[in-house]
Amino acid sequence: MAFTVADYTVFVLLLVLSAAIGLFYALSGGRQRTVQEFLLANRSMSFLPVALSLLATFQSAVAILGVPAEIYRFGTEYWFLGCCYFLGLLIPAHVFIPVFYRLHLTSTYEYLELRFNKAVRVCGTVTFIFQMVIYMGVVLYAPALALNAVTQFDLWGAVLTMGLVCTLYTTLGGLKAVIWTDVFQTLVMFAGQLAVIVVGTVKVGGMGRVWQLAADQGKISGIDLNPDPFERHTFWTLAVGGVFMMLSLYGVNQAQVQRYLSSRTEREAVLSCYAVFPCQQVVLCLSCLTGLVMFAYYQEHPLTAAQSQASSDQLVLYFVMDVLKDLPGLPGLFVACLFSGSLSTISSAFNSLATVTMEDLIHPYFPGLRESRATLLSKLLALSYGLLCLGMAYLSSMMGPMLQAAISIFGMVGGPLLGLFCLGMFFPCANPTGAIAGLAAGLAMAFWIGIGSLVSNLRAAPSAPLLSNITDFPQASSLSTAIATTLLTSTPAPKRLSGLQKFYSLSYMWYSAHNSTTVILVGLLVSLLTGPTKGATVNPRTIYPVLPRLLCCLPQRYRERLSCGVGCSAEVSGWELCECGRARQAATPVTGPARRRAPSAPTLFHTVPARAPVVAGHSPVAGPLSGGAVRASRGPVGTTGLELGTAGGLGWTLLHPD
Repeated sequence: MAFTVADYTVFVLLLVLSAAIGLFYALSGGRQRTVQEFLLANRSMSFLPVALSLLATFQSAVAILGVPAEIYRFGTEYWFLGCCYFLGLLIPAHVFIPVFYRLHLTSTYEYLELRFNKAVRVCGTVTFIFQMVIYMGVVLYAPALALNAVTQFDLWGAVLTMGLVCTLYTTLGGLKAVIWTDVFQTLVMFAGQLAVIVVGTVKVGGMGRVWQLAADQGKISGIDLNPDPFERHTFWTLAVGGVFMMLSLYGVNQAQVQRYLSSRTEREAVLSCYAVFPCQQVVLCLSCLTGLVMFAYYQEHPLTAAQSQASSDQLVLYFVMDVLKDLPGLPGLFVACLFSGSLSTISSAFNSLATVTMEDLIHPYFPGLRESRATLLSKLLALSYGLLCLGMAYLSSMMGPMLQAAISIFGMVGGPLLGLFCLGMFFPCANPTGAIAGLAAGLAMAFWIGIGSLVSNLRAAPSAPLLSNITDFPQASSLSTAIATTLLTSTPAPKRLSGLQKFYSLSYMWYSAHNSTTVILVGLLVSLLTGPTKGATVNPRTIYPVLPRLLCCLPQRYRERLSCGVGCSAEVSGWELCECGRARQAATPVTGPARRRAPSAPTLFHTVPARAPVVAGHSPVAGPLSGGAVRASRGPVGTTGLELGTAGGLGWTLLHPD
């Protein structure tokens, strides 16, 4: 099945327009001359483009092929995943975003140093880099491999072109270019999927006919309320286990949090999270309908010999070519849709990797780095990760069956990182030793279950090929259940499993919940054994008091006990600074910041980055104070300022009336 000139034209237009967006932002505005502009779009984005970028980031080509293949094989039960989107996005909007945004972070892992120490921050950063480096090459190579097997579309021509174009616009245009290309690519993804659904439905005889054929063959699933966590998909597995999966993606993943932090206000960041909810439902609906239409089409048009030997995700591409072959340009539109998913995902990977490397591994050790050099270094990091992505794509081509293990690593690591942030945010008693021990235990548990499941399936493959989701490349690249987290599902569990085999059959949808819980439990246990952190020493802005807020009807004294001694005030040089923004004289040094300026009392303000002179008058953020003697300075009219030092790369000044 060969592509026509029209198909190649549509595909090339996608690349040209994506590159043009990057060049536009490289040559306009501030021209990416500061780290703030390059990595955070000058914190100037509105909620709608941020929401569409959030949607596109993990709507990879693997998912575009995977969800229809899942519906084709197992029916519509996966559709119930939409039930988890509400809590999976509501919790980030009201728990994680306020904490991260008010701390004025650039890298998510800065939080770990504010809450624990630098060692925990580095551990989290290295874990994230390992996760994304493994993932980004695979997510570029695997769809190209499936496309090549079906259409003879040049494999390495596609991989190299996409990788280089993505590297170009990410390096030149920064996060703003990444976000706006995500918006464009999201629209292309919608158009490609809609084209397939509409044309396929017409050829089958209408949506009613599609639904009837699927129902006759038992593909329309009811609600399965079986609570067994070893069942691959049930309502509880999807609706509850899926919440943890969503939190690992939309709550603490650097690629997503960086988009929240690029919003011009906290309200815009929260709105972007709300706006993703209906978009996610539309994407899920389109993908599931594609699977149903594909199933109905092949009920009336028998598979060819080649198609009957194909894996289910390759069958998606055969279906696209079958229904769109008489419409020049539309197969090219779906290929553009497919590679839009890859572009949006790997560009987010480049940008987020450059951010954490710069902010967590370079800037803390070279604090005197000039702005121009820091910006240039950030761009070089993005370029380097782009070239590394191409190298990882080449390594992916040599992995064979191990390619799926590489894909599943992305999902394995997400749960422990979620657990690490939850441990710090919800449990004030957790200490740095407990955090590192918990992360190590969570990662060990994740790899034990994940790799054990893959090996178990490999062993079962010869005797049960229909149940196996591990098959050799390039004959089959069964990515059908690598959805959202791009973690391969375990297959339907054979009967009468026991021992480790039963353990390995845990539904993949519970992986994030299981692994994050392991981090929290081990972290708390080790913290209690090594001496829990005292509440008075914890920066209150790094804690989300979940129990006091859930039990807000309790008397004040009980809610204070539930806060584990974490107060709402901080003291500095004779002044106590409360979260209400007012201050009074006190006897002990400061341990944290105030929230907002009060006109009649001293107030703590953050200022420009610490490497620049301290200037009062900016909105406050949290962070422990460090370095430098306290000295008087003049602030806005009618105030005197005390320069307090630096925190989180910011200068701090305490203002009070003259």
